[in-house]
Amino acid sequence: MRTLDLITLYCLVDDFWKIFRIEWQNHLITSGKAPRGPEPELSISEMMTIIILFHQSNYRTFKHFYAHVSQYYRSYFPTLISYCRFVHLMKGLFVPLFAFLLHHSGSITGIAFIDSTSIAVCHNKRIYRNKVFKGLAKRGKTTSGWFYGFKLHLIINDRGEILAFQLTQGNVADVSMIETLTKGIIGKLFGDKGYISAEIAKNLFQRGLRLFTSLRNKMKQKLMSLEDKILLRKRSLIETVNDQLKNISQIEHTRHRSPQNFLINLLAGISAYGLQPKKPALNLSDSETTLILV
Repeated sequence: MRTLDLITLYCLVDDFWKIFRIEWQNHLITSGKAPRGPEPELSISEMMTIIILFHQSNYRTFKHFYAHVSQYYRSYFPTLISYCRFVHLMKGLFVPLFAFLLHHSGSITGIAFIDSTSIAVCHNKRIYRNKVFKGLAKRGKTTSGWFYGFKLHLIINDRGEILAFQLTQGNVADVSMIETLTKGIIGKLFGDKGYISAEIAKNLFQRGLRLFTSLRNKMKQKLMSLEDKILLRKRSLIETVNDQLKNISQIEHTRHRSPQNFLINLLAGISAYGLQPKKPALNLSDSETTLILV
C-alpha cells in the first residue's frame, strides 16, 4: 500500500475522532472512580487506522499484517504496542468504529437494493465444539446451504454505498428486518423473493417507499413499469457488494476468539469497503438508459 494512502486514511480517521471524542465524553455517565491502569500508548485514531488498513490490504490474517506494520510502518506508528496488547485493546474500538461508519454512510438517491448474506463463524462439522459463539450464533439456511453464525442485512443505493445494515442471528428471516432497516429511506426498494409481504409493502408505501420483488412460482404477475423491471434485474448489484465485503474486506472468517473482536472485524471491514474510491455501481447500457429516461 502506498504511503499516501496510509496518511490520507489516518487524517480522515483522526479528524473524525477529534470531533466525536468530545461529543462522546459529554454523554458518558461516569462511575465516579478513576480509571485503573496506564493509558494505551497507541491512540484510538492510530488503532482504527491499523484495523481499517488491514481490511484494505491483501493479508488474510491480522497477526501477519500486524507484523508487516511493525516492520515497515514503525516510523509512522512510533508508539506501536505488541500484537497481544493490541488485540486486547481492540474491544474499545466498537463505539468509535460504529460512529465512523455511520458518519460515512451513503446518501439516499431514490433507488435502493436490499439483501442479506450469511456470516459463518465455523464449519458445520465443528458447530457442537464452538464455544466462542455458544448461545449467540444460530443455524441458518441460504441458497448455498446451511451455515452456523449470523446474517448481515444490507441496504445500498445505486452507487454501491451502504445506507443501512443490521446484524442478526442466522435463523432470522430476511423480511422481518425490512421495516427496521428502511427507516428514513424513501423512493424505490428492490429485493428478492425473501422480501415478499403484502402487509409490509403497504406499510412502506405509506412511508414513501415502494417495494419491488421478484415473484415466486405460480404467483400472479403485477403491473410494473419498464423502468422498474430494468432496475429489478439490476438487483445483483448488492450481491456484488456482499461478495466484496466477504472476499476483499474479509468480514467473514472462522478464527475469532471473542464475540467483541468479531464485531470489531465486521465494522472495520464495512468501513474499509465504504472508503473504497471505486465501488460497484448501477451500470446501465445505452438502450436501458434510453428506456428509463423515456
